[in-house]
Parts: sequence; structure tokens; C-alpha cells
Amino acid sequence: MIRISQLKLPVSHTKEQLEKKIGKVLKSPSASFSYEIRKQSLDCRHKNDKMFVYTIDVKIKDEQKIAKKVNNNNVMLIMEKPYVFPEPGQEPLSCPPVVIGSGPAGLFCGWYLAKAGYKPLILERGEEADKRQKTVEHFWKNGILDPDSNVQFGEGGAGTFSDGKLNTLVKDPYGRNHEVLKRFVEAGAPEEILYQQKPHLGTDVLIGIVEKMRHDIEAMGGSFRFRAKVTDLHFEKGALKEIQVNDREIIPAQVCVLAVGHSARDTFEMLYRRGLYMEPKAFAVGLRIEHPQSMINMDLYGEEENEFLGAAAYKVTHKCENGRGVYSFCMCPGGYVVNASSELGRLAVNGMSYQARDSRNANSAMIVTVTPEDFGGEGPLRGVEFQRELERKAWELGQGKIPVQLFGDYCKNQTSTALGEVVPCMKGEYVLANVRSVLPKAVGDSIEEGIRSFGKRITGFDREDALLSGVESRTSSPVRITRDSELLSNIQGVYPCGEGAGYAGGITSAAMDGIKIAETISKKYRNF
Repeated sequence: MIRISQLKLPVSHTKEQLEKKIGKVLKSPSASFSYEIRKQSLDCRHKNDKMFVYTIDVKIKDEQKIAKKVNNNNVMLIMEKPYVFPEPGQEPLSCPPVVIGSGPAGLFCGWYLAKAGYKPLILERGEEADKRQKTVEHFWKNGILDPDSNVQFGEGGAGTFSDGKLNTLVKDPYGRNHEVLKRFVEAGAPEEILYQQKPHLGTDVLIGIVEKMRHDIEAMGGSFRFRAKVTDLHFEKGALKEIQVNDREIIPAQVCVLAVGHSARDTFEMLYRRGLYMEPKAFAVGLRIEHPQSMINMDLYGEEENEFLGAAAYKVTHKCENGRGVYSFCMCPGGYVVNASSELGRLAVNGMSYQARDSRNANSAMIVTVTPEDFGGEGPLRGVEFQRELERKAWELGQGKIPVQLFGDYCKNQTSTALGEVVPCMKGEYVLANVRSVLPKAVGDSIEEGIRSFGKRITGFDREDALLSGVESRTSSPVRITRDSELLSNIQGVYPCGEGAGYAGGITSAAMDGIKIAETISKKYRNF
């Protein structure tokens, strides 16, 4: 196979123009070939000459001869190594493995275990995706929270009600990243996610995808239980024996995968009581910021709208004078700020986009890293308590509604009394308030300094009527459940997995960790 890198074409190019360019680069304009796009990125440094930059894999006759003839550093012969799931081990299993949680980590772990013949049981505290969607929309409309089925909990996990971003910075020598994207495409995602620089799905597409994956798992011998909250684990001689569900039902278990997500605070508390080793970890907190999407498009594209590029996305970072870093996170072009609460009397926000990314506003988290030294208190769950306190203040400030503040008022530390030109795009009710009052001083000051700095890079970013809302507190897990070289906790048979356990950050990396755990189980145990 021949790989062509740095192949550039205008963003408005056709399929025929791409194929013509491939033939020209290979100096074989009339030769027959097949190709696969491996990567597409955008170069818009020159606003009037925006280009897509491609990496293309080509199959063509006489590949070695052609590569030698071309003599181009951007053209090389490659050997692709396909992903291979390991063969089953020999240790017997008394009962099917149990996967706790059906977010990306649990769902992908379950899919690969089912495919390999292990007949996994997936336990999910929340509802099926379609029921969950109705429950969440009811909460956004009426403010009535279901603590077990909400933006954080239910089939698909927290990522279902997000932008559905699939890019990851995790290094992937084993091909798990491509496996994740392939599974998504097979479940109904557009093929473009296989090569886009910043692939995304959107909430409306994700719901159908997770449902399809569930049906596939069931067809391969796996099973699901919804409204099945794990309330206890029972051990015997340092090994897993039973799982308690909904405080009453006992399920025998030899192996379980803890894919509980970053917001399963009651589960963390149960695991801590049961003696699982865990430690606090750094995460980030802050606010959401909203701007007109047309303003972001104009700055990044040089035009308010581009039919070939869609809504523009940004990524910004700043090192503050106080030594802290502030950065954008989970940027949602053409998106919505959503009430993402999962506990009564506490309020958290997140960002979400539909596939079309066609709301009038862009939003992103403006967040600052906090470490165990910031948390106060004692014990491995003190990061959870730090989150809870911020969310309690946010809930009280808005009385259950999302508190919103103009950036100009944020800088003056005063309550906003009227909107400017920027009108919120939100799921859930909002109220004008002094959002800054919720944050620790160091975090609040860092966000102000960061936004002013970002205004020097993106025109209008620091405009007075940019909208801030909060609190953004669920960026990643505040705890890490420790695991050894065999990916086990200190309890035999218990495998911490994904973002909630502290080993991933985002949909793709969580899914990859789920595959990794499935591989580990397969290498050790015999299937059914």
C-alpha cells in the first residue's frame, strides 16, 4: 500500500478532483487504483484560500515501482497491521462477566466480550436511550430531576448528551482508536468520522448508535438490565463473589468491570467503604462561555458561514500570572449549554450539539485545573466534596435554574440585570446572576485573565456581552480507582475502567479503555 501525505485541495473540491490529484501525485494519471482517506485536516491560515490537507492510502498495481518512480518524501510504502482481538484464555468462568455502566467504556467492553463469546451482563442504573431522552427533556422543561436517569446516567453515558466529539490525544499503537470509529460507523455514524481531524456525532445521532450497539450485543449473546443500580459488592477471601442490585437483588459474579462514569459519586462511596484502593486526582472546574457562532466563523474562516466547513471550532489555552492554566474544553460549535445535574440541590452545566451544529451560538467550557491541594478535607473522595460544594452554590444562586452572567459584569463581580446582543442557547431554564460568586477566587481570577487573553487571538472573544454560566464541574473524574499491571483493582475479579475510574477523558479514550479491559479478560478466562 502507498501512503500519500500532505495532499492539499481547496475545501470546495469534488471527489473527481481528489482522485485526479492522487493520480497526478503518483505520476500514474491513467492507472486504476483504490484509495481510503485516513486523515483530513483543515488549513485556514489563508482565509481566501482555505485547504483540506489529506493523508491517503492507495492500492495500485506495481506499488514499489511507482513509489520509487515518484521519489517524494510525502509518498511512501506502508504495511498496515490489522487489529486482532486476543484468543480466549484457559481459566474457567463460573458465570458471565458483569459490566457496570453502559457509557462508552462499558458499551465497548461489552461489545467485544459478547463478540468473543463471553455473554456479558451489562447493568445500567439509568434508562434505555430513548426513554432517557424523554426523561432528560422533561427535566430541562420542568426542572424535575431523576437522580438515576439524567444527563450523566443512562444508556450511552454522559457523552450521549454532549457534542459527541471523537478526537483523542491518546497514543494508539494497537489500533483501538480506529476500532472505536469503525464500530460507530457500523452502528450508523457517517463514514467521515474515520478520517476527520475533529470528528463528532451529535446527541441526536449518538442515541441511535448506542441503541444499535445494544441490539448487536444482545444478538451476540450479551444481555442488559436497566434501572439496575449496583448498590454493593460482596467479596470472599479478597475476590469478588456477588453484586447487589437496587439494595435487594444478588447476582453471582466472578468478574466485573467498573465502568461507572465520572459522576457515580454514590458508587465511589460504596467502593471506598468496601475497601477498594483509590486516590484523589486533579481535574478542572470553571464556567461555560457563549458567543455568536457567526463571530467565531468570521474570525477563523474569514466569513460568517461556509457551506463546506460548517460551524467553526476553536481551542485556546493560557498560562496565568498566578501560575494556573486556563483553557477551553468540550467546545460545541452551533451548540447548547445544558443543565447536566445529577444530584438534588446541586447544579452542573455541560455543552451539547446536534449533528447539524446549527444553533446560533458557540459555547465552550473555560476551565482551570484544580489539584488535591485545592480540595481541603481528607480521604480519596475529597475531590467529590469539592465538586458538590461548587454545585450547591450554583443551585442556590439560581434556585435550580442555570445562573448566567455577562462577561462585563463578571469582571466587575456584580449581578447581571439584562442581556446584551448574545442570547443564551440553553437546555433548561436560566436566570441572570453573579456566577463569579460560585467560584474559588483563584479559579475566578484565572478565567477572567484567560478570556481577556483569548480576546487577543479571537476577535470579540472578550466582548462585554459574552455569556458565562456555571458551574462546569464534571470535566473528568475527581478520583482514580487504582489498578495493577493486570488492570485489576486490589480485589480479584474487579476491573476499574474508563473515565469514572480515572483512566480516560472523553468518549473515544473511554471506549478504547473498555476494549483494553475486554482484551485483558479474554486473555485470562475461557469463554462460553
